[in-house]
Amino acid sequence: MAASPFRAGAREGFLGFLPLSVGLIPWAMVTGMAMISTGLTPLQAMGMNVIVFAGTAQLGTLPLIAIGAPLWLMVATALALNLRFVIFSAAIAEGFRGADSPTRWFCGHLLTDGVFAHCVEKMLKVDDARWRLGYFLAPSLWSWLLWQASTMVGVFAAGSIPKHWSLEFMASIALLVLLVPMARQRPMLVAAMVGGATSVILRGMPLRLGLIVGIVAGIGAGFAAEHWHGRKEVP
Repeated sequence: MAASPFRAGAREGFLGFLPLSVGLIPWAMVTGMAMISTGLTPLQAMGMNVIVFAGTAQLGTLPLIAIGAPLWLMVATALALNLRFVIFSAAIAEGFRGADSPTRWFCGHLLTDGVFAHCVEKMLKVDDARWRLGYFLAPSLWSWLLWQASTMVGVFAAGSIPKHWSLEFMASIALLVLLVPMARQRPMLVAAMVGGATSVILRGMPLRLGLIVGIVAGIGAGFAAEHWHGRKEVP
């Protein structure tokens, strides 16, 4: 009986996330091919994929690895590209009330854009901690396994997949599918608009620093919008 709420949450979370997870396949394949084209060996590529498990950060740092950029810049770029997870973690943290620290750390490693967009609303509404944990872990573990498997396909198929398949474009579409539901919240929309506009305006900066500035500007704008919206709702 104790496991029943966990299984029920896991089943609902997995089935709800399954259609969305299809978008991970081209994105992961592109990441795998990009790592090989940069010069990484298959073992290095899969090692990076398991340890980092962050497609945007991986793709963002690969050009820096290719040109031999300083290590500090690679680390700063990866941190900047993953700053959005500070917002995601703060937003979904209440859904892990009652969970111990090891469980929170493990779930933090598994957190992705798609899982956040799918899970955050229900996890903040359901009271049963076991149901919430199952609802989060099922799609998260499926996402991790699908990402690793699809990336491995890209790693070993690099050079043999026809370029006219335009997997890069498919990966961009997958990201847009994740962005649209999150952008329904005003702070997220403000962050996306400010970050995107800033990145485009500063695209000529060396070492892709314009992207980092755009990320920081977007996150700052999102926090400002959230603070302003919260003050407006206070009676």
